[in-house]
Amino acid sequence: MTDLPGNADCPCGGGRYADCCGPYLRRESWPPTAEALMRSRYTAFALVDADYLIRTWHPRTRPDALELDHREWTGLEITERVDGGPDDLMGIVGFIAQWQAGGRRGSQSERSAFVRRGGRWVYLAATPTDE
Repeated sequence: MTDLPGNADCPCGGGRYADCCGPYLRRESWPPTAEALMRSRYTAFALVDADYLIRTWHPRTRPDALELDHREWTGLEITERVDGGPDDLMGIVGFIAQWQAGGRRGSQSERSAFVRRGGRWVYLAATPTDE
């Protein structure tokens, strides 16, 4: 896993890494909302932190192992939020994630479902969208 200096911009676009996803990826705290978890998972993809992705994935749907490709994740746009607040039990976050690899550019669009488990938000599953 690669970590970023605290004054660096967070890959998710939410501000400074130290104030955004850094504490979650460094295991200092847990994201308080479904969107914060989704943003931190995007950042984990950008920083190639498969352990964080597995740790934040619901045990019923997570894979036994996760191998990440070496795309460069270049931007995140949140397109939808349904519930997922600090007092909710479920939430949906829609997004478009931009990437580049091997001279190619692309994007991944999906609606991700999150649930609370043991008081913490975890990623449950995704539905790709046709954005």
